[in-house]
Amino acid sequence: MAAMVIVNNPGDWNTVYAPLLHAPWHGWTPTDLIFPFFLFIVGVAITLSPRSSSGVGAVLRRGATIFGLGLFLAGFPFFNLATWRIPGVLQRIALCYLAAVAVDRLIAPRDGNTSKRIQRVAFVTIAIVTVYAALMLWVPVPGSSAGDLTPDGNLGAWLDRALMRGHLWRPGWDPEGLLSTMPAVATTLIGVMAGDALKRTTDVAHWRGSLVIGGLVAIAMGSLWHAWFPINKSLWTSSYVLFTAGAAAVALAVCSAWADKAEGWRLRTSEPFVALGRNAILLFVLSGIVGRIIGVVIVDPAAPLSLKAWIYSSLFVPLASGRNASLLFAVTNLLLLYALLAWLHRRRVYWKV
Repeated sequence: MAAMVIVNNPGDWNTVYAPLLHAPWHGWTPTDLIFPFFLFIVGVAITLSPRSSSGVGAVLRRGATIFGLGLFLAGFPFFNLATWRIPGVLQRIALCYLAAVAVDRLIAPRDGNTSKRIQRVAFVTIAIVTVYAALMLWVPVPGSSAGDLTPDGNLGAWLDRALMRGHLWRPGWDPEGLLSTMPAVATTLIGVMAGDALKRTTDVAHWRGSLVIGGLVAIAMGSLWHAWFPINKSLWTSSYVLFTAGAAAVALAVCSAWADKAEGWRLRTSEPFVALGRNAILLFVLSGIVGRIIGVVIVDPAAPLSLKAWIYSSLFVPLASGRNASLLFAVTNLLLLYALLAWLHRRRVYWKV
């Protein structure tokens, strides 16, 4: 969540360090790991949270609420129906959550056999990434050709234009489009498998070791697949699913080891991340609202100069130059949001959807 806030709120988009930007198209940067890490941990949480095992109505309401918040942010502050973006980050999280819960429930063995459950989820995951690769590489696209992976020419972009023209991030395509949500579900299901494995283990150290080994294997497989179906965040390619889910598994093992030994200074240094993580949806929504407000409020109509541009040029540009000033703005934004969330955390106030 901290990385997400920093990445989404630079002082100047023209002066940003390369690791804090998405890859232009094929390939990856550290920024391209943030969203799949989030979906992976959503999958883990599905197996551990009693709220995800509640009634169908409660699960549907939760998914609808997250989706609705995403639509709200997409329209805020003008809510122009003609150009209101339909896909989005929260919308994809909602769809992946609902799909992963459905898969987890539908294939759950009646005898409660967790090992069998993991095998079935793995089968569904493999089927998803295989079918998605076949669709993207072999199905001819009207006006283009099979295997066209350009922004406007790929099958997913064609489908999004057919169903949501005028309501996309870009005129011809959207990085959170409908078809690419399919492999994003696979990322979430890999998290479900990690969570199920944690529930059935009696040796957490062994579980961590399995996560690291499995994660490294997935990273290697994704890297190899890159030669035929390139790692691409916007297309959420099958190689991207394996590569990023593998990295997320390794990261989870590291975080788990840290948490088990979190005492003294380690506990104090980890507490800020707890405050951010326990109010993750609130942080995402507040970050989006604040960013949009300061970007549209004009303080100098003659320039025109937005409130954000005025704050950045007046307070941050004199302190640093270029990319450092832009990064300082983003970090300050994070610290201000953290101050609010830390205050709520001390009072045990959490926004649960």
